[in-house]
Amino acid sequence: MKLKDVLQGIPVLAGGAAGNEEIVGIAYNSKSVKPGFLFAALRGAAQNGMDFVAEAEGNGAAAILSAWPKPPASGAAWVQVADAREALALAAANFYGHPSDRMKVVGVTGTKGKTTTTYLLEEILRAAGSAPGVIGTIEYRRPGWKIPAPRTTPEAPDLQALLKDMLDAGVSHCVMEVSSHALEQKRVWGVSYDVAVFTNLTGEHLDYHPSMEGYFEAKRKLFTLNHKRSAAVVNMDDPWGQKLVAELPMKTVTFGLEPAAIVRAVKHAMSEDGIDAQVSYPGGTMRIQSALVGRHNLYNLLAAAAAALALNIAPADIVRGVAGLKGVPGRFERLPNSRGLQIVVDYAHTDSALEHILMTAREFKPRRVILVFGAGGDRDRDKRERMGRVAARLADWSILTSDNPRSEEPLAIIAAIEAGFIKEAVKTYEVEPDRKKAIVRALATANKGDIVLVAGKGHEDYQIFKDKTIHFNDVEAIEETLRAMEAV
Repeated sequence: MKLKDVLQGIPVLAGGAAGNEEIVGIAYNSKSVKPGFLFAALRGAAQNGMDFVAEAEGNGAAAILSAWPKPPASGAAWVQVADAREALALAAANFYGHPSDRMKVVGVTGTKGKTTTTYLLEEILRAAGSAPGVIGTIEYRRPGWKIPAPRTTPEAPDLQALLKDMLDAGVSHCVMEVSSHALEQKRVWGVSYDVAVFTNLTGEHLDYHPSMEGYFEAKRKLFTLNHKRSAAVVNMDDPWGQKLVAELPMKTVTFGLEPAAIVRAVKHAMSEDGIDAQVSYPGGTMRIQSALVGRHNLYNLLAAAAAALALNIAPADIVRGVAGLKGVPGRFERLPNSRGLQIVVDYAHTDSALEHILMTAREFKPRRVILVFGAGGDRDRDKRERMGRVAARLADWSILTSDNPRSEEPLAIIAAIEAGFIKEAVKTYEVEPDRKKAIVRALATANKGDIVLVAGKGHEDYQIFKDKTIHFNDVEAIEETLRAMEAV
């Protein structure tokens, strides 16, 4: 494809005049550049892409896309733009032929529930006879293919390449988690969404966003990008959802438990076995039965049902699809065992999410709730004390341990969590920085009728320290511990 075609519709400040250079690929990492590539020199959090232009040109870059003017040493075609990230996203969409225009695309954003909502929609679409693909936190997948996800929402060239691959493989609907980072960094600017879903908003990523209002504004961008202008699906029970509904210009399908919601659970029952809900929608009602547990999952069911209705999927297919999903990796994932325990692994890594899963555990009326958790390093520090306060109120015993400490000292992170217990004036915890030992300790402490809840990492299979990343998976650690106990 010619450079001028790659740049179609992108305002250019300088350079790229003739645009006859042949472009065979797009890269934002200089090490990925091959002869004939367009290299985007972006400003990152720690590095400046301009420092890697020479390497990109040495690897054969035919053109450079940047917000900076062309330096004298550069010999490649130079395209200067006002916003390099936006230009990269639009260029990637041009290069891959705008695949999102030729399939149905659902974007799901919000603090909690994105992953589960995408899993539910995938099952609903399958029940309706469609061929869904999913892009999200756990993995990227389509029929016959899947890979672990390196990030929730890929960078623009990777995302467009993935959408093109899905389209070529016969995918009819792509269901995508859209993170606030991706929206802030304009990774999805070249994607056309048929339906945009808002699940909820609670405090997270406030190390990246300046405030809750800034976090909300990042999420809101998904709805202003909704080029196909089909529908917005919004949680009406969430205060930020109400604010969003008031500001949206397009058709909005609201969901929730309150009478004002368009898709509403008029009756529901929750137990250890799952959720049974009578859901009303314009034109009728449907009975949804799910193996998922907890009030938070009732909202995920409603979000998926509302999005499916916005896609004109028949209620009978929605019911079948919801019933077909038995669980989501690392989302209140229950592990069978012979010790009479309820053992649960969950991705909860904020105070709000921790509160939800502890309240769900309490609904099962266990003898005790034993909680293993920590907090990630180099992330929002204010939530650590709040997580401690939630655990102090809702768990019977907590073992404070490491999550992904990254560059921080594990004991310093744990001390910040301990401050929450001090505020609640209780000492219902112990400290074990080694996560495997903490899990062993929790299972050794537990007796029949207890729930052991291991929170924070969910599906993740690694642990990040300041000097290394190791393989670590909570489910594997639990299963290994149970096998060792049974062998004694």
